[in-house]
Amino acid sequence: MTHNALLDMSDQRKRWVIVAVMCVAILEVLDSTIINVALPHMMPALGANQEQITWVLTSYVVASAIMLPLTGFFSKILGEKRLLLVCTTGFMIASFLCGTASSLVEMVALRCFQGSFGAALIPLSQSILRQSFPPEKQGKAMAIWGLGIMVAPVMGPTLGGIITEYSSWRWVFYINTPFCIAAVLLALAVIPKTPRSPQSMDWLGILLMFIGIGCMQLFLDQGNSKDWLQSNFIITLMVTSAVALVLFVMRSLNTSKPAVNLRLFKQRNFCLATMCLAIFCATQFSLLILEPIMLQTIFQYTAMYSGFTVMPMGLFSALSLALSSTLINRMPVKYILMIGVVFSFSGAHYLSTFTLDAPQLHFLISNAIMGFGMGFFMVPLSVYALASLPDRDVTEGAGLYSYGRMLGTSVGISIMTTLVTRETQINWASIGANLTSYSQNLRLWLLHQHSTIHNTKTLTVLQQQVQQQASVRAFIDAFHLASFLFLTMIPLMLLMTHVKPKRNSSAH
Repeated sequence: MTHNALLDMSDQRKRWVIVAVMCVAILEVLDSTIINVALPHMMPALGANQEQITWVLTSYVVASAIMLPLTGFFSKILGEKRLLLVCTTGFMIASFLCGTASSLVEMVALRCFQGSFGAALIPLSQSILRQSFPPEKQGKAMAIWGLGIMVAPVMGPTLGGIITEYSSWRWVFYINTPFCIAAVLLALAVIPKTPRSPQSMDWLGILLMFIGIGCMQLFLDQGNSKDWLQSNFIITLMVTSAVALVLFVMRSLNTSKPAVNLRLFKQRNFCLATMCLAIFCATQFSLLILEPIMLQTIFQYTAMYSGFTVMPMGLFSALSLALSSTLINRMPVKYILMIGVVFSFSGAHYLSTFTLDAPQLHFLISNAIMGFGMGFFMVPLSVYALASLPDRDVTEGAGLYSYGRMLGTSVGISIMTTLVTRETQINWASIGANLTSYSQNLRLWLLHQHSTIHNTKTLTVLQQQVQQQASVRAFIDAFHLASFLFLTMIPLMLLMTHVKPKRNSSAH
């Protein structure tokens, strides 16, 4: 079944294609954030401490990162429909088994399998959607698909909080089963068979990629907790990753049939769009991680309350997504992207102005502004990134593009969490250095407390307030950096060339 056959489907059948690919794509994105709030509940059941439990997250990310670039390779061997069915079924089985895990080692191994099967779901869904709709309708189709992709990670902490509060953390994994079954049945019924083509296995290239990407993801994920270059383990990961990736790039560019076609990055729009996606995800998703942490540790919000506080990000992204889908065929996409960047910058900058007495309403407004920007960015950029690629390279291009999302997210979270940790320590020392018996501000504070510096209870309260001030300043610095990073995408967007969607209507 060729690309033309996909386009010849009835409109009713195409709608069900959107539903099918949305189900699997949402599950993959949702699973990356839904278990965050469940980690403390897993610790006693798995016999893990606070440092060890992070491997539940790390294992999934590393496995996904390794398998993502190979999406195009496996889709050619199996065909897109078969690969989608295999990955969805494997993801479902791995998810169910994760819910039954009784030890940390078992959970980490199963999360590796879950990440391996889940990695291809987003690029596959992008490719199938793009090939199922004519170019002039791809914007709206991708907008509907993108609604789930953008709302899912924002709603993940809220849904995870509700599940862990009113049920068991194991249902965070069990909940995937019915959706996977529905997706498999729909895929069998409505997605046409796609062609397979035999591929030679570049085993050396695959091995180098596994080592390079695996070590790099471990380096990014564990660097902050291991104090970066103060750890021999982190140094070893960094050197191994750098050597393996350099050899992998050389191998891929000098082999006629590489496992991963890095030559796709010679296409200007694809390369620039992938870079923009990496920067945007590095910023947006690090904010999505940092803000709930700040709300719970400094403002004393509950997990569920903090989840509801970030909810406007998802709701307003849905609103702007509907607007952007109508603009894709009416104006150059890079101008739509710039609208998104301006709103995202405004929301992050507004967030960086908050103090310890900021009410919840201010957080709701900043999240709504950032969410509104997200809807003008994610889906238009996806359409733009793949617009100039020939149909035979769309699936592989979608895999590399999605890896930009994952790499950007990993780098962003590593940088931002390190910044918050280091800045908190620096601020603590700076504030503490000014709290002497000669400090006029300290004397006024003690007078207001009707106490003295020698009172143990007063010292405890003072220590808590210094910690809060040191922490909130660190978070504010991170939010300032985030707002700046949003602006760095504008020069990259200006370098993009305008491409009309109808230019991609050619089949194989």
